[in-house]
Amino acid sequence: MTTSRLPGRVSRRGFIQAAAAAGAALAAPLGFAGPAPTTVVATPLVFGHRGASALRPEHTLASYAKAIADGADYIEPDLVATRDGVLVARHDVNLSETTDVATRAVFASRRTKKTIDGETHEGWFVDDFTLAELKSLRAIERLPQVRPGSAEFNGMFQVATFEEIIDFVAAEAATVGRVIGLVPELKSSTYFASVGLPLEDRFLATLAAHEYTRRYPVEIQSFEIANLKYMRGKLGRRANLRLMQLVVSEAVRPSDVAATNGTLTFAQMLTPAGLRDIAAYADVVAPPTRAIIPLDKDGRLAQPTSLVDDAHKAGLRIEPWTFRPENRFLAADFRNAAGENARNPIGSIAEMKRYLATGLDGFFTDDPALGRAAVGVVQAI
Repeated sequence: MTTSRLPGRVSRRGFIQAAAAAGAALAAPLGFAGPAPTTVVATPLVFGHRGASALRPEHTLASYAKAIADGADYIEPDLVATRDGVLVARHDVNLSETTDVATRAVFASRRTKKTIDGETHEGWFVDDFTLAELKSLRAIERLPQVRPGSAEFNGMFQVATFEEIIDFVAAEAATVGRVIGLVPELKSSTYFASVGLPLEDRFLATLAAHEYTRRYPVEIQSFEIANLKYMRGKLGRRANLRLMQLVVSEAVRPSDVAATNGTLTFAQMLTPAGLRDIAAYADVVAPPTRAIIPLDKDGRLAQPTSLVDDAHKAGLRIEPWTFRPENRFLAADFRNAAGENARNPIGSIAEMKRYLATGLDGFFTDDPALGRAAVGVVQAI
């Protein structure tokens, strides 16, 4: 497949004009608007999960840079809010596992307990830190025993703001000459609203303030429902925009449903009727991979469920999470004898190919280079 290219060296206005033309041309293959040319086959999108989090500390500019260099179509910033209301990229409200906050004596007194999304956590929490304080910390690898190569970068990188990430992606797009999408997730919306730091309007204002996010592919994710409905009402339907309903496959309730004493569960959302309900406000459903092909009693892949077909019949794209390259995360079919924590690129690619055969529209991976190899083309966008 040929790749639409942006000029390597152009003025800011020239880049915007050229990229706008490229974005319009790319809209059909991505399914954003209009019929696809008959000579183009839609290719599953590769989402860099927290960047290239198998190889660099997650949610750092270094992780995003590696994901882009390795061929990710989109990079994923999970978004939370600082005490002074700035959106930053962290997977968790709790900073303990992904920053060096525990080593900073100046912040020792801020260790505390909080209940977030129905679970009690102990540690240091992002909403207790201003942006300036957070910038004094450094990112660390979440799984150092599993990913020692990534852990070698501990202490090198700051926590990035959402605005910094947008600017970075725009610069990378100009440098590599291709459109790079953003797939931000709003984390724990109900919790942040409860502490006076609602995420949605801050997020929407940031999207509107940047030329890149006004024009180029953005998929907005959440495990909650009300925030996606709110943003759909504010944003409407746009050529460059999709909303993604994240789900788990258990009979547990989304946090916003639980907070209002509702009864809807994720398991109900994954039924044909539930998927049709999702399609009324979202464009994509994103389940865990094992909801598509579950594991049998021996940890091997069983028969696929009907979920991919059910989602497509409801008018939804299906883009599951998350493929990881180490043996411990693979189905038994694809593991090798190198040990639980060993990287297994061959096995990981083979597993992704099995899932792609079910008809996925995209997928999240901790190692975008392997995802790119599994898809089997140079670039989807």
